[in-house]
This record gives sequence, C-alpha cells and structure tokens, in this order.
Amino acid sequence: MKVGILAVQGAFIEHEHKMQALGATCVEIRKKEDLNQHFDGLILPGGESTVQGKLLNDLDMFADLKKRIQQGIPTLATCAGLILLAEHISNDDKAYFQTLPVTVKRNAYGRQLGSFYTEEEVKGIGQVPMTFIRAPYVESAEDEVEVLAKVEEKIVAVRYGTQIGLSFHPELDENNKIHEMFYQMMEAA
Repeated sequence: MKVGILAVQGAFIEHEHKMQALGATCVEIRKKEDLNQHFDGLILPGGESTVQGKLLNDLDMFADLKKRIQQGIPTLATCAGLILLAEHISNDDKAYFQTLPVTVKRNAYGRQLGSFYTEEEVKGIGQVPMTFIRAPYVESAEDEVEVLAKVEEKIVAVRYGTQIGLSFHPELDENNKIHEMFYQMMEAA
C-alpha cells in the first residue's frame, strides 16, 4: 500500500513513521508533480489549516486533491486536516475542500494552553489515547456521517464514506489503532 501524505506544513513526518511501521510506502506531497503518481490513501495532517489551504492553492494542488477525495480515495485527516475537509467552519467564513458534511469549530478548546490529553472509546477499535493541540471539534454532522468518538459530549472523530476526520493527533501517541483502521480502509478500497 502506498499513502500520500500532505507535507507542505504541519505534523506529517509522525504520520509517515506510523504508516511505515504498518508496512506502507509513503509519498510526501510537496508539489504538483508529486500528484502524478498513484497512491492508495491520503493523509491530511495537523498544522495550520489556513497556511495549508493557501499553499494548496499557491502550489496548484487543491483541485487535484479535492477530486481524489470526492472520488473516494481513503483519507485520514487530523486536526487542521479535519478543518480542510469540513463543509462548514462555524467561526470562519473560509472553507476548503468541503467534502465532509460537518460543521467544525476552529481552535474550539482555546489557544495552546487549552491543549490536553485524554483516552476515550473510538467506535469499532476501543480505547484510544487522544492528544488535542489547539484542536477543532465537530459542532454538527449530517445524518450520513458516522460519529466515531466524543469527548465531553463534543464530537472529535467522524467517518463519512472513505473519509475519517479527527480533532486529535493519533500520530503523537504510541497507540497505532487509528492508523491500523486507516490502513485496513486502504486495503478494502
């Protein structure tokens, strides 16, 4: 399996290490030419969503990636990646790919000091460590979106078709359950 990891900004290398440990080949997507190859899955990492969105447009990669997501490439989006996928952002008038029918609140837990760690149940895979850093959460999701996890009644993990959106950073913890779930999704696609 080959996974493309958006590598223009943010915490991409940690995802790369997780996927390589599971046996995947990783391609860092930094420029338009990197999209000329086949990959079985896509990871949109945490970081700064406004910077990532701007760079995707400036580097002329936005339309190609959106098309692939719409066509069903398995996509794992964490933190800023969740914001990139969201159809609506409640506290920002800018939206990006708009392929995930949810409304997300940016920096929902506050600034850096609002960062925290917890462990919660993720539907289908059990207890998972969750590291939140200036994290968003899902304020609302359309009926066809499967809620995978909540923390204090806030939606922090969803699945819609082949898209998984997470508020937290599974790449920063020792547990591999999220990346294993994503790997299995790539194998099934």
